[in-house]
Amino acid sequence: MDGTTPISELHPLSPLTADEILQAVGIVRNAIEDGAGAKIEMVELAEPDKAVVRQHSPGDPIKREAWINIYHTDRPGVLRCRVSLSEDALVSQKHYPDASPMIAPVEFMEIENAVKADPRFIAACKRRGIDDLSLVTVDPWSAGNFGIEEEQGRRISHVFCWVRNEENDHQYAHPIDGLNATADINTGEILDVRDEGDIPIPGGEWNYDRRYQKVVREDLRPIDVVQPEGVSFTLEGHRLKWHDWELQIGFNAREGLTLHDISIGGRPILYRASIAEMMVPYGSPDGRHPRKNVFDVGEYGIGRLVNSLELGCDCLGAIQYLDASLNGRDGEVETIKNAICLHEEDMGIMWKHYDFRLDTTEVRRARRMVISTIATVGNYEYGYYWYLHMDGMIEFEIKATGVINTTACMPGQPGPYGVEVVPGVLGQIHQHTFCARLDMAVDGDANTAVECNTEAEPMGPENPYGNAYRMIETPLTNELAAARKADQGTHRYWKFKSANKTGLTGQPTAYKLIPTSVVTPYISPEGPSGRRAGYTFKDLWVTAFDPDQRFPAGEFVNGCDGSDGINAYVAGDRDLVGKDLVAWHTFGLHHIPRPEDFPVQPCITCGFKLMPVGFFDDSNVRDLPWDKNIASCHAS
Repeated sequence: MDGTTPISELHPLSPLTADEILQAVGIVRNAIEDGAGAKIEMVELAEPDKAVVRQHSPGDPIKREAWINIYHTDRPGVLRCRVSLSEDALVSQKHYPDASPMIAPVEFMEIENAVKADPRFIAACKRRGIDDLSLVTVDPWSAGNFGIEEEQGRRISHVFCWVRNEENDHQYAHPIDGLNATADINTGEILDVRDEGDIPIPGGEWNYDRRYQKVVREDLRPIDVVQPEGVSFTLEGHRLKWHDWELQIGFNAREGLTLHDISIGGRPILYRASIAEMMVPYGSPDGRHPRKNVFDVGEYGIGRLVNSLELGCDCLGAIQYLDASLNGRDGEVETIKNAICLHEEDMGIMWKHYDFRLDTTEVRRARRMVISTIATVGNYEYGYYWYLHMDGMIEFEIKATGVINTTACMPGQPGPYGVEVVPGVLGQIHQHTFCARLDMAVDGDANTAVECNTEAEPMGPENPYGNAYRMIETPLTNELAAARKADQGTHRYWKFKSANKTGLTGQPTAYKLIPTSVVTPYISPEGPSGRRAGYTFKDLWVTAFDPDQRFPAGEFVNGCDGSDGINAYVAGDRDLVGKDLVAWHTFGLHHIPRPEDFPVQPCITCGFKLMPVGFFDDSNVRDLPWDKNIASCHAS
């Protein structure tokens, strides 16, 4: 969809077009005092009320509104404005004096250049034998909130450093241990330069780029994915239809890929689904490494870091792409070509049975619809993959790859907080903790959450052979009671039941959330990072829907103190029985690096599943056609 799409062709939840972004910026610049000099943190769709969305029919006139956050570099705070694009007018504004804007991608290089120009930094490099600063790389990190007096009221970045042997060399193979700086992003001032280490810079060559690839395998033949009759899905604007599924695809600078109004067979399941936060805490107390605790969604905006995908590399087969238009810091439009990839994948056998009495076999093959995007956050790549399955299951998978973050150690002396991946290069223990925000709508908005545990019954008169076990359901009736941990010992999952619809057996229709990738947090809830990451200490939170409660770590995360977010949301302990519910599922990766993760990390994965349970009256995949793939052949 380009910037000139007529409003009449948009869905109420379509992402903002390029023209709409420019219009929103223009409205605020004209309506706000000093608007001309303001920086633009974020422009995103102001999603209309659910009732408006559900009453919409294609071609209906729609009212489009946008949120826009602006700030000035010479004063603290963020001004959050709502504008009407239909009426070309400012609707509302609210100033958040203690909020700090996210770090924009353009600011990464500005911070690096400012640090490398500081005489203290130049001297620290020279002390280590580094005279060519063009080979030095400085990675800016969000600085968190550590109560440091000189940082208060400032927009801060803390940096870590590496050096290349030559222009195209792998920087993370050569960490400069103990050299850090703290920068004021707004002013460009370098508050301090810390030169606290004497560990030698590792000098080995560990490159993965194709230009260094001396040996290339020649025994791998092509695998082609072909669909000679075309794909089985349709895309109208951002409206996807496939199999019995229908949904709206969204995108914004903060969350990146979002899914909306998800239904199967005309029956709703989810109103909105996104990965609303990602937090990466590193486990080393040494030097300045405790500051490595980033909220990649709330502090950077994962959508701004999304890749432009390449056919035949990132996505294989018959592919359809969607572009994404976002705002730059100065209000310009930045368009990411091929930001979202849509395609089908074969998924093996859906079901099979051989009736040995009749000597008959029935088998049907499965496929899934894939909606994906990939973002680069510094050294890491994160692939977001939403899968729609033919049996009604919704699955989400993160594929984490790229390069592990490194520091230096004395060869053979890695210490307890990491793994020496190659001589002198240390990969620190860390976690990737995600939070999915799932606005449930199982056969309508009125849902009830239930916890399901399997328990063994004690031996006795009712269980004389000790074989009895059963599943116990416990309703989660209020928000504080619905803050839950997973338990593999009871095969715990959570079910979301319709309050209004029952299936053939008289039981409420439902979907269950299966927590397949929970992580135990090891940061203290009393520490500066743990106070800001309250959502990570439970695997499930359930809240009553509130359109203003969008992010588990709060609306403004950069430099926050942890007072906003999921703990504040549940403090009111609202009733959850038969209500419009939002499920917040925490999951992730516990990553103890391996030598095999360097110099480039193979994909490691995590995710979760939403599976129908009593939603259908019986197996809903009996109607799949029997077929035999004529392209399959004996290997030669």
